[in-house]
Amino acid sequence: MTARFPDFRLGKVLATSFTGTLSERHGDPVERIPTPARLVDWLAVSGLAVESATASQLERARELREAIHEAATAAARQEELPGAAVQVINDFSVRGRASAVLDPAGGREWRLSAASAVEDALGVIAADAIGILAGERDGKLALCASPTCQAAFFDTSQSRSRRWCDMGTCGNREKKARFLANQRAGSDDRPR
Repeated sequence: MTARFPDFRLGKVLATSFTGTLSERHGDPVERIPTPARLVDWLAVSGLAVESATASQLERARELREAIHEAATAAARQEELPGAAVQVINDFSVRGRASAVLDPAGGREWRLSAASAVEDALGVIAADAIGILAGERDGKLALCASPTCQAAFFDTSQSRSRRWCDMGTCGNREKKARFLANQRAGSDDRPR
């Protein structure tokens, strides 16, 4: 029997999508890359296909994920970036040897070396985080308004006023909770 894992939350920004592989950080955490095979799956759907990953590579990936989350959270709150998190991100970035290549349709793809494909992929993610944290991309870092989630996400909306990391999950859940609370409050006001 195949194990059923939670779906990936994929955004348009690689680094913050990667931090979303652990969601509901302030509630009942949901680990979306619980095994090396799921890390391989996430990298593949993110354009960084690798053949395999080991348990130690999964642990390193989680270390990078948490460093990016910590730095992105500080940036979204307009606080100083934590030095230890910055060091982890920098270390992963310089270790990677991925090359950007142009595909025939004019898009960018990543060429990973066979010998260190997972490390190269993590280097690409770290470099993406550096670009976001350094303010090189058009958008702003924000934190999900859901009290149980509070995931860092990169807001590229025109008004830069997005409230939810994902409207399909956190946004809908919060709006539904508000609706139900209003319904209950309305029924309490009715004469009996």
